[in-house]
Formats: sequence, C-alpha cells, structure tokens
Amino acid sequence: MDAWRFTGRKIMSEDNAHFAPVDPVKAGLSACCPRCGQGRLFDGLTKLKPRCSNCGLDYSFADSGDGPAIFVILLADLIVVGLAVWTEINYQPPVWLHFVLFGPMAIFVSLWLLRTIKALLIALQYKNSAAQGTIDRG
Repeated sequence: MDAWRFTGRKIMSEDNAHFAPVDPVKAGLSACCPRCGQGRLFDGLTKLKPRCSNCGLDYSFADSGDGPAIFVILLADLIVVGLAVWTEINYQPPVWLHFVLFGPMAIFVSLWLLRTIKALLIALQYKNSAAQGTIDRG
C-alpha cells in the first residue's frame, strides 16, 4: 500500500524528502511552504506559486476554496465594526471621520486576513493530507 490511497492518489504528507515538521500556524502566519517552512507560498497578494522554490513541493494540491473569504468576512466585520461602534459610543466623531478611519482599516484588515487565513488553511490541508471527498460505493 505504501504511500498510495485506495483512490490511487499519492498521500501529500508522505514523500521521499526529509524535512522537519513545520507548525501549520507558523507556516500560515509567515505564508511559507507547509513542508519545508522556507519557500514563499504566494506569488503576489493571494495567488499561489506553482511550487516551492526551496523544496520543490507542488502546490497543485492546495484548494482553500471559499473558506478564507468566509472567515475574513466574519473576523474583519467583527474587528472594524466593533471598533467603529466603540468609537461612536465613546467619542461621537463626525461621520466623515468614520469613513476616513474605518474605510481604509476595513480594506487593510480584510486583505491581511485573506492572505493569512488562506495560507493557514493550505498549511492545515497539507498537514492533514486533506483531499476532496469521494463516495465509497462498497
């Protein structure tokens, strides 16, 4: 059976390379390769590179889907709207100041969270050898 599943696909975490285990949270926060922890994961803001420049891991297994976007919507709204409400209750600034402060903050927090959460989900996907579900017909 070696490193092959019943579907005939190779298990992602069982390979011939010898690398120390990388903590998925550390790999996610630093947006680095989930196998070696050295190579960059992204080519730009959120576009994945085809493979790791350090260890050569093929990133074609990585499919974070809509998961990062959902978490970003929930977390960024909680942070930005929470701060805006707190500011309004305590200081009652004019509306234009809310736009000047919290508009750019919403954009910055959303982009940072999107990149970070996408990298974290890919690192967890690699660590747990997650793959698309299949139906076992017996």
